[in-house]
Amino acid sequence: MRKRWTFVLAAVVAAALLSVVLTRRRASSTVVDVETVTRVASLQSFVTASGEITAVRSADIGSSIMGRLVDLRVREGDTVRAGQVLATIDPIQAASTADAARAGVQALEADAMAAAEAVASAQADVEAARAKAEDAAKTLARATDLRSQGLVSQVELDSALATADATRAQLAAAHAALRRADQIRGGAGQRIAQGRAEARRAGDSLSKTRIESPIDGIVTRLNVDEGEMVVMGVQNQQGTILMTISDLTTIDAEVKVSEADVLRLEPHDPATVTLEALPGQRFNGQIVEIGASALPQVGTQAAAREFRVLVRLDPIQTRLRPGLTCDVEILADERTGALVVPLQAVVERTIGGQTRAGVFAVQDGRATFLPVERTGIIGGLRIEVEGVPEGTPIVAGPIQTLRDLTEGARVRVRPASTGE
Repeated sequence: MRKRWTFVLAAVVAAALLSVVLTRRRASSTVVDVETVTRVASLQSFVTASGEITAVRSADIGSSIMGRLVDLRVREGDTVRAGQVLATIDPIQAASTADAARAGVQALEADAMAAAEAVASAQADVEAARAKAEDAAKTLARATDLRSQGLVSQVELDSALATADATRAQLAAAHAALRRADQIRGGAGQRIAQGRAEARRAGDSLSKTRIESPIDGIVTRLNVDEGEMVVMGVQNQQGTILMTISDLTTIDAEVKVSEADVLRLEPHDPATVTLEALPGQRFNGQIVEIGASALPQVGTQAAAREFRVLVRLDPIQTRLRPGLTCDVEILADERTGALVVPLQAVVERTIGGQTRAGVFAVQDGRATFLPVERTGIIGGLRIEVEGVPEGTPIVAGPIQTLRDLTEGARVRVRPASTGE
């Protein structure tokens, strides 16, 4: 009987000692979350950004002349065609100026015709005077020859000489008259050219009283009402913008991407666009343009630099409006069959004087640092790694514990059910 009690007492003492040892060991260990290194079929890395919907083609319609808007033919939201008249500016003054210019050109053309006729008449006079001068010269030559033979008197020779001198003077006068007529005709031609230029300018001003659409599209903004005065822009002063026409058959999402992400993007990267105005709908697209330089910063304490990125949406039936805010998710990279671990599980430690990235594996209740050969893309809360065997249990948290965890430290897996 005494031996039995001695055995029981020894067992109780041993159990107590074991409990104390386990309690101390439990108290000295670190509670951690554990996950395994897994291989996924596809790991995708995204870049997210915000911006607004824009039309690929749009035109701000201004006025090239000053006047009162007397006829406004469209309303905001109307569909228009290229060449369609959108509005009319009071054309009375421009029309009268154009009529006066055309009348002036007609008068100048009449003067030019008269000058041409004068030139033709002067040319005829020159030909007649030249014929008389040539005939008189021949008569003088014969008279001179006959006088030398004594066959004609000196009076007849003097008469022939006087006639020759008179015809030469008439020829010179005819030439002078021709030059004057030709100068008049040339001046008339210059005045006609100037008049026609003025007429074209006046006609252009008259045509600009009709505001026409330069493209097919929709009136997305209307800034004026019928009866308002509109002005044209001069130097640094902007003129009146009557309306904006946007071609909504092709739509872009214009977003700002941070400098940390922009170098990860390439043209034609696929993207998904969502809008707060259309919850539950997603629109597919792809990058068509990446800004070559950073956008201007606003303020002296601006945040990180951002770059303009254009995402061209696939043809859609829903009519989107320029200016709608949107969020864009761009697929920057993708890996198939990648080994992944939780992002926070990758930490840095110094080994042999070198800083290495790695994970803490859980082996026999202790943390063992395993350097990774390479880290790859980040997909959500997971990161691609190489050099760690698939299925290895690793410490995944808490984050503060990972920061302070050391090689060989005792660890205890947090029970999943208690959430300890």
